[in-house]
Amino acid sequence: MTVDRRTVLRTTVKLAALASAGGLLTACGDTGRRRADPGSFAVRPGPVDPSGTVDPAWPAGEGPASPAPTAPAPSAPPAEGPAPAAAAASAPPVPPVLPPLAAGTPFEVAYGPRTGRNVALTCHGSGDPALATALLETAEKRGVGLTVMVVGSWLDQQPQMARRILDGGHELGNHTQNHQNISAMSPDRARDEIAQCAERLQRLTGSIGRWFRPSAAQYATPMVREQARAVGYEHVLAFDVDPRDYADPTAAELQRRVLTSVRGGSVVALHLGHRCTVDALPGILDGLAKAGLTPVTASRLCA
Repeated sequence: MTVDRRTVLRTTVKLAALASAGGLLTACGDTGRRRADPGSFAVRPGPVDPSGTVDPAWPAGEGPASPAPTAPAPSAPPAEGPAPAAAAASAPPVPPVLPPLAAGTPFEVAYGPRTGRNVALTCHGSGDPALATALLETAEKRGVGLTVMVVGSWLDQQPQMARRILDGGHELGNHTQNHQNISAMSPDRARDEIAQCAERLQRLTGSIGRWFRPSAAQYATPMVREQARAVGYEHVLAFDVDPRDYADPTAAELQRRVLTSVRGGSVVALHLGHRCTVDALPGILDGLAKAGLTPVTASRLCA
């Protein structure tokens, strides 16, 4: 059989083209399976500046790929009311209930009725909270309520002590914000000292308290009285017995100072945060009982 030369040439060219295509496919590794390693196709992310944009110094195409848009997640249905903890946290504090004072109680009280057998043990409120708590617990075990004239800056450091004092059956009053010589201040500064402490008492307890006591003074000057009235106080609480426990005498000496000076109606000035006061309080309470005197809060003294 005779073969056409042109036909042979065309056949040879087709076979060569097919062979070339087969080699190309083998070199690319396409054997009918998709490569499954996604890491080989990860794009190296570029650094991001604080604005959230990719650093333009990175070469084009090497920055992070834009994330595919996703449908927003369905929002949860609103709650029927605040969670119990949140509701409790937002509830305003319940102010303490105080007995009404007797008619004719003066604006400044240095002592109560001398014909009665009650006395008031008052404490300037600051110092080590552990010692303060120990003094409160000692009084509570004997059923005694103290009147704590608290310093506002102490409440800033120990806000839990406000409720601790009230929950123990004691009474709270205002002894200025920073316990400085209020008598030497300008009227505006003195009012601010009183108002700052009053604000903390109001926020923590629901009340500014009934009593204000001037700092670094036994009695209030006319100027201090005026500023106390301006803040909202109807009474200043002075004292007639000062055993100077802030000087840290021995417990025995402190007991002697109190018991030789106290009488019916007395208002005794003590201090939280002093070990001698904690140690002396049981003996003071025993001595008052032997003398027929009953320690009460200042409001009970004047009721």
